[in-house]
Amino acid sequence: MPPHATDLLDDYRALNDPVRRRTVERRGGYFVVEGTLALEALLTSTYTIRSVLVTPARAEAVTRLVVTHRPGDVPADDVPVLVRPADEVAAVAGFPFHRGVLATADRRPLPTVADAVAGARRVAVLEGLGDHENVGALFRNAAAFGVDAVLLDPTTADPLYRRSVRVSLGHVLHVPWTRFAAWPDGLAELHAAGFATVALTPAPDAEPIDALAADPPARLALLLGAEGPGLTAGALNAADRRTRIPLAARVDSLNIATAAAIAFHRLP
Repeated sequence: MPPHATDLLDDYRALNDPVRRRTVERRGGYFVVEGTLALEALLTSTYTIRSVLVTPARAEAVTRLVVTHRPGDVPADDVPVLVRPADEVAAVAGFPFHRGVLATADRRPLPTVADAVAGARRVAVLEGLGDHENVGALFRNAAAFGVDAVLLDPTTADPLYRRSVRVSLGHVLHVPWTRFAAWPDGLAELHAAGFATVALTPAPDAEPIDALAADPPARLALLLGAEGPGLTAGALNAADRRTRIPLAARVDSLNIATAAAIAFHRLP
């Protein structure tokens, strides 16, 4: 028996309160996505959908999308579509609602690092990224350039937070990812799996990325830090090599998502 619609609406309350949402969603074991692209990505992922919330103007199109893209073994009736006036959705969510559709899905247990990188050639390793938009953009770049998995240190922001999912265009729902239990000691798991760990840093003594690209390791894990502090000394010391993207003299660094995209492109 599906939950009552009123109970399902509770998943969407106060979306404009980031601290409350992170607490509520993790305690409830679910996450929220926003917009049609994110919903399409969710419907074609392996996550179990709890409900979809849509305004009347989008109801027909969204219902058709759910019926078309849901997994073949999931009956349409098992994906509750809640249709509510835009002002009611705004009152529940806590902000003016323009994209017309929200959805929630169950979180699932994260894989081990070994399982996440099984068969992978290129992985991204994130340390200390607290900005959800940067995390989302980085996942989008990872998908675009064929990065096989993304690994997070314990402090990096939640990739399943609504803003991260939206900025990633839903790609975070398809790119394999997990977190290290220990950091930077967890990098030893990558070394044991045959990965060369390479820290991306603007340090002038790091090798230019074109030199690394000329003879790249067979299995490479690229370490990426927050654009302010960069990688910590512990991460830099644990890395096998360091590489840099040469920049004009008057520029000291790039946005981390931009830097990652360049590195992913140069190290296919």
